[in-house]
Amino acid sequence: MKQDWFEMQDIRKRKLANAVWIPLRAVHHYAKQGKYGYVGYLDDFYGVGTLAVPVDKKADAEKLGWMDVGISHNHSGYVENDEYIPADIYRDYGGALIGIHIVLDQRGNSVENIEWHLHQDLVTTLGLKREGDIWVRPAEDYIQVARLTRNGDGGPSLLEIRAAHLRDYLCARGLALYVTSYRDRSEIVEGATHIIWSEGTIKEENDRDRWEGRVIAIHEGGELFGAEWAVFHAARTDIDPEEDVPVMGLPTDDNIASNRWTTKNKAPKLYRVMSELWRTEWVDPGTLSPIVRRDRVAPTAFFIVDAEGRKESRETLAESSRWLWFRPAVICTLAERRGGSLEWYTRDTGRVAGSPGSGVHFGVNGLGLINVYAKDIALLEDWEQVVWAGFNVSPDGKLSQELHASQVKADPAATQAPEAFLREGLGLIQELAQQKLGISLIRKHDDVPKLLARTHRFRATDQHGLYTLAKDVARLTADSIDASQLHTIVAPPKGTQWGSLKSLEKVLASKIDPAKARSLLTPLAGIYELRLADAHLPSNEIAEAIRMVGLDTDAPLVIQGYQLLDAAVTSLYRIAAILNDWDKLPPKSQ
Repeated sequence: MKQDWFEMQDIRKRKLANAVWIPLRAVHHYAKQGKYGYVGYLDDFYGVGTLAVPVDKKADAEKLGWMDVGISHNHSGYVENDEYIPADIYRDYGGALIGIHIVLDQRGNSVENIEWHLHQDLVTTLGLKREGDIWVRPAEDYIQVARLTRNGDGGPSLLEIRAAHLRDYLCARGLALYVTSYRDRSEIVEGATHIIWSEGTIKEENDRDRWEGRVIAIHEGGELFGAEWAVFHAARTDIDPEEDVPVMGLPTDDNIASNRWTTKNKAPKLYRVMSELWRTEWVDPGTLSPIVRRDRVAPTAFFIVDAEGRKESRETLAESSRWLWFRPAVICTLAERRGGSLEWYTRDTGRVAGSPGSGVHFGVNGLGLINVYAKDIALLEDWEQVVWAGFNVSPDGKLSQELHASQVKADPAATQAPEAFLREGLGLIQELAQQKLGISLIRKHDDVPKLLARTHRFRATDQHGLYTLAKDVARLTADSIDASQLHTIVAPPKGTQWGSLKSLEKVLASKIDPAKARSLLTPLAGIYELRLADAHLPSNEIAEAIRMVGLDTDAPLVIQGYQLLDAAVTSLYRIAAILNDWDKLPPKSQ
């Protein structure tokens, strides 16, 4: 390695005060290869120990160094002068400084690895959830707040926390984090002429850092070059192994035989080039604690409130009596996040949430835009307001009629959203097919719950989205219907193949007028054709598929998405009605 690698200028310039992630504990090798004492050995080690102390005790803490706060200590409770000291408490010998270990190092044994525990007060107070070796914050879009890296043996090597959350916690508790670290870079080479430190050693020091570099001559195997050692050998001479019960007494000059000699290492000469950096730093508390102490911070999201484009933030929106307008894509963005959800109240109103417990009542207006009461947005967490703000638009298309009926007139619309009945419709025809026909009509598939959650009108924010929505509806209907089960009731003529929808049509036509059976399946057949419209169908076939579904191509795409779903659900329930009356219907001649 070149000399500048050992001199660590890149590392020495970095300060934790500017870091996004703060190491809380580290026994980490960034690189390690070869066998110590032999050419090719290289090690880049990083160690960190930390201690949280009251802000007014920082001067006392600075008396401590790497050997006091570093990685040489495990943590466990102990008793001193009849007083129990918990595992998370650090107390110096004079008792003037009491600190807190934010990471607890639990000792292992020859078989079990050590374990590092992130302090439970920090975990619960910040609202973190551990998932494997990361800690996420569900209330903040499941952002990763802390993370643990392990070494090749599975033991912990580096535990870091996001600086913003750590500073929030420290602020609320009136603490600062004292960080001591040690960095060691080492290599064994045949010659060290590329290192030009005077006399093979160098040292630099300031108020926070101490860096040292040196070149050391060694023998192959790792011993200092030119070293010699003395060997002492001593043995007892008064024990007869033939005795049944030999007993060894105290040693004397008469029963001890000893010898000594010296020897020198004759292995080849090599060089160990190494550098070390000892550092102490402070991570000071934040000026505010919005998470723990609920301090108010300046708003980060602003929303258009009128036709002139004037913008306001939560500071004024929380007291206003107005609505905001958003592009419909915001619903997918929120509902499809981890912890997000979408539910329906009426045909054009519902509730959407970007995380558990954060939902708002929304309405869809005549242009397919989303309306939400401004105060509801203002009461959301800042991160979710930022998401909403990204989709905010000027008022257009008037207020959603159904949202107005609910929030102003207190007379909710007596309508229903097809999205809320797709699952039930599929389940109903499956249940009735088993009862009336004795067959399992709908194939089970692990992807169905995920597909149902994504099958809503807000997928249709562009033409491709409309076709993708059709594809998912087709997967839930035509692709899920088991034609082979239907063929046990009405089989196709020899040499003829029927798809799933045609097979269902033929079964229905055995009890009702064939033209009516065909009309019941027409919307589902149109959706099935439309699923390939973006890639395979010519324009005339696209137009025919749209006609079969009953879409108004002059309507906004989100409205067309509603029409597509409404046609599918209506078809399912009409089929269910026929199956429900199956026993009452006379057979039709084929």
